[in-house]
Amino acid sequence: MTKVQATTLGELKKTDYFSRSIQQELAHNLKERLHSGEKTFEGLIGYENTVIPDVERAILSGHNINLLGLRGQAKTRLARQMTQLLDEWIPVVKGSDINDDPLNPISYEAKEIITKNGDKTEIYWLHRSDRFFEKLATPDVTVADLIGDVDPIKASNLKLSYADERVIHFGMIPRAHRCIFVLNELPDLQARIQVALFSILQEKEIQIRGFKLRLPIAAQLIFTANPEDYTNRGSIVTPLKDRIGSQILTHYPHNRNIAKTITRQEAILTNEQAEKIHIPELARDIIEQIGFEARKSKYVDSKSGVSARMSITAFENLISTAERRLLITGDSNSALRMSDFMGIIPAINGKIELVYEGEQEGAEQISYHLISESIKTLFTDYFPKIEKLQKENEVGPYDKILEWFFKDNELFLEDSLSNREYQDSLTLIPGIGEVLNSNLNNIIKEDRFFMMEFLLWGLEANKKLNKYRTLEGFQFKDSLGSYIKDL
Repeated sequence: MTKVQATTLGELKKTDYFSRSIQQELAHNLKERLHSGEKTFEGLIGYENTVIPDVERAILSGHNINLLGLRGQAKTRLARQMTQLLDEWIPVVKGSDINDDPLNPISYEAKEIITKNGDKTEIYWLHRSDRFFEKLATPDVTVADLIGDVDPIKASNLKLSYADERVIHFGMIPRAHRCIFVLNELPDLQARIQVALFSILQEKEIQIRGFKLRLPIAAQLIFTANPEDYTNRGSIVTPLKDRIGSQILTHYPHNRNIAKTITRQEAILTNEQAEKIHIPELARDIIEQIGFEARKSKYVDSKSGVSARMSITAFENLISTAERRLLITGDSNSALRMSDFMGIIPAINGKIELVYEGEQEGAEQISYHLISESIKTLFTDYFPKIEKLQKENEVGPYDKILEWFFKDNELFLEDSLSNREYQDSLTLIPGIGEVLNSNLNNIIKEDRFFMMEFLLWGLEANKKLNKYRTLEGFQFKDSLGSYIKDL
């Protein structure tokens, strides 16, 4: 509801406010949004027809939810956005530890306050942004952290018996009464701690050190978990899974266009970067294709997954690489270059987990491999397919380029070449402009030299050229000519 001027219980009773659980509150507000055609979740691209409808059904059913998926699939973001389905303001008994509803208090303290003060009981208004609690499940999490514990100091100061419910110090879940509570990475929680959640979920009871207290906590519980145990984690105990109303599977983007939209939304670029650096659409495609190649690579652990954050951080590194080059060369602006993709290696290295064969190759070598595979996949979208066996006397589309390299010519592209030096180096290669003109009808001039370099990288990915990385840049050479001449 909207915030009203009521500051006491008596004033609140004169308004149209009435008590309802958080599940009823979420369902009511969701119904209104669906009926009006308003979006329920913003920015969760690619989930419009899969995950979001499942979440909406779970909310309408009043279920606690387990979001099951690999890392980087926006599970926590989805949970956080559920706060937008809460009422903007709710009243709370002043002095309550667990956000007691003034018209339906559940804690001993709140009931005592209302019994003592009646309609003069003070209330305050809690905004929905403050009704979100989050905890990462780690092996050191205890029952006291989540549910509570007996506080001996409180018992001593108030001269109370340990059998008195007032000696309990509440944990995070009771304090999330009437709020959304997210427990991330549920399988990491020790089994005995998971068991402690049974009573909260099903019987609405708190059991602490043999102390049993009926406390109808109304929190919307959201769990997140990974489907595979890829870091020696435990698992979700079956009775707990049985008590979670809906288990919803999340997923990675289904195609490059969705992935590009996500990266556009999430990547952080400065205005200066956006103005000075031209970004060819192909560069965005390569960034996303790297993620798709990684998820199917035999060197990458598929059970671990490849986070969507890899594409986002890789894109930011790509732009920063070009910006650094501009600062060194003194050029006022520039288009991205294929050589700038070497700057994304650190972003890839930190986001993939390798199997044994990948570890043997080395993380950096696998990152190079993923970039090369992405280029190979996208190459035929722009240029003719490279035939493994070419008929005798048949003229191929790349013959002029390959012949130039065959004649002992080499191309060296330093990372810090100025725009003029970079363009002059590429135009030295005979036939490269003709290949672009015959295959790319609508190419804009800002993309032209990027596509020339992409062509060379594509020929190397298809084993028609050799490419060597040095400390200063890339060297392109013929793949077989030098070997034959030596014979």
